[in-house]
This record gives sequence, C-alpha cells and structure tokens, in this order.
Amino acid sequence: MGEIDRIAAPWRLEYIQSAVKHPSGCFLCEALDTNDDREKLVIHRDELVFLIMNLYPYNNGHLLVVPNRHIGELKDLTTDELTALGELTRKAVRWMDIAYEPHGYNIGLNLGRVAGAGLPGHLHWHIVPRWDGDTNFMPVLGCVKIISEGLKAGYDRIRQVIEEEGF
Repeated sequence: MGEIDRIAAPWRLEYIQSAVKHPSGCFLCEALDTNDDREKLVIHRDELVFLIMNLYPYNNGHLLVVPNRHIGELKDLTTDELTALGELTRKAVRWMDIAYEPHGYNIGLNLGRVAGAGLPGHLHWHIVPRWDGDTNFMPVLGCVKIISEGLKAGYDRIRQVIEEEGF
C-alpha cells in the first residue's frame, strides 16, 4: 500500500456546511426559492418543475430536472408532475444539443441513498452530456475529472439558447 494522495477540494466544505445553514438541507428547494437564478444556477422554471445546473458536475453542462415539490418517492409524483418532468427533459436535451453539440447523453434518476442519491428527499433526474473520448486517463490514473468550462459560463451558454429559441 502506498501513501494516500491528498487533493485539495475547498468547495466540499461549502457543500458539507450547506445542510447546517439550511435546516431542510435541500439545496434544490433553496434554489427554487431564490430571486437570483444565475447565482443558484436555475436555468428554467415551469409551473411544476425546474431545470438547474449541477453544482458538482460529471461533465460540462450537467443538468438536473427537478419537481418543484419537495418529494423523495417516485410513487408520490402526480401524473402531471411526471409528464412535466419528461417534457422538461426533452426540452433540456434540445437546448443542450444546440448549446454543446454532445454526441450522446446519460439521463437517469438515483432513487435512494444506496443507489447514489446525494439528496434522497428531493427527486431529480440527471442529464449528463457525453462526447466521444470524454473519458481519458485522468479519472483512471489520477482520480481526477476535468471540467473545462466554468458553471456561470455554462449557465450563460444554455440561457442564451433558451432565449433565442423562444421557449
């Protein structure tokens, strides 16, 4: 066994402390309640659902499609909410096609903490754009994932597409 590599990740402290700052511990509810969408990375709002950038993305343009209601169980979604989630996912993929031109997507829901849900109390679908060759030796050998675009730049890129598309 070799020595443990230590990598500085100062942003993790903010993530860990967010549950202390916000008694509900729900960053999604907090983002929905904000008046500053760009600051909280809220891309789009609808009556029942909203779209937000992932603060800790797996790839550039990683989005979350979220019901407005704080709900943790798939069975508790109304038919209207489920339909709205699907419709917003479809729109988001179209916007991402224009903004980033990815070669494909991973789209999915982690249901329950053991399934990887970092916030099991508020359902959200991940939309992760993928490109040929977007995985390389860095995650395998260096245990490091490189995100080449800042979150605010990505936010502005996607919002511009939404404004130009008119929906």
